Amino acid sequence: MDWKRKRLPRVFARGKSMRRRVAYSLAIVRLILVPVLLLAVYYLFRMGWIVDRIVSVDAAVAMQAERASIVMLDAQRTERNYFLLHDPDDLKTNQQTLEELQQMIQSIRDVQPEEIETTEKMQADLKAYQGGMRKAAERINEAGQPPINRLRGAVSSYEKDLNNILRGAQRGSRAALIRELHQRTSRFDAEVAAAGTEDPVLQSISAQIQNSASSFLRQATGLEQRSWNRVENDHHEARRLMIRAEWVLGSVSLLVLLISIWVSYVLPREVVQPLLDLKAAVDHAAAGNYEIEFDVQGKGEVVQLADSVRGLIAHVREKKGDPDSSPP
Repeated sequence: MDWKRKRLPRVFARGKSMRRRVAYSLAIVRLILVPVLLLAVYYLFRMGWIVDRIVSVDAAVAMQAERASIVMLDAQRTERNYFLLHDPDDLKTNQQTLEELQQMIQSIRDVQPEEIETTEKMQADLKAYQGGMRKAAERINEAGQPPINRLRGAVSSYEKDLNNILRGAQRGSRAALIRELHQRTSRFDAEVAAAGTEDPVLQSISAQIQNSASSFLRQATGLEQRSWNRVENDHHEARRLMIRAEWVLGSVSLLVLLISIWVSYVLPREVVQPLLDLKAAVDHAAAGNYEIEFDVQGKGEVVQLADSVRGLIAHVREKKGDPDSSPP
């Protein structure tokens, strides 16, 4: 008898609403995708932030610093022309160039607050340069035109040195030739500037101007180099972030896939199994065997359905005249 009872069909119905089970199943399926979505959004925003910093800050500051160096060299060129020719147009052009530099420095400070110490030093050098140019203009207006003989001597010396350099160019490398030409050109600029600054006071002012310009160029060059270094570091960080995102998203996606496979087997069984048990019980009763065990607890649609099936089987047993007509 015990062996037969073990073989009897059994119906397990717990007090869980079918609607809640379905809702829980859908919620779990959706929650499985949350880590993947959150990680994807995180890495997307992080990568976008790095790219924006490269484009809008680091690279922009580097190009601005490079542009500032070029503009300062233009200012020095107009400065030398003014010392040489005493032309007010050169002085005006120099002043406009310095105003452009002021705007560029302010733009760099707004974009990259971390370089405030450098930008303040550049502004101080620029103010010293502007002050020196004003003093030079006042002194030049008092001194008049420079002697032409010194200018001719500087030009003759420059031509002679160029001829000597070109004659010996075949014995050296191209890089050495370019370096020597650059050095000689710098000396020529200094000689031309000195030709217009025989006045000791003007020479002192000119030296101060050159020191301010050189300091400005050093600061701009250092700022440019640091900015390009930051661009390179951001590029490496973006690559590392991309590799880490691939590994993390791949691992999480694999884990989510395994969980989803497990859920696809477990949850349907939790939802459908009570119904399958009831179907088996009804089929068993339809075959004429009313010995069915019911384990019904709590409330819910499945429990109500199980009670109804149990009552129906009991009623059929009673109609059939079964001596054991009382429900189990």
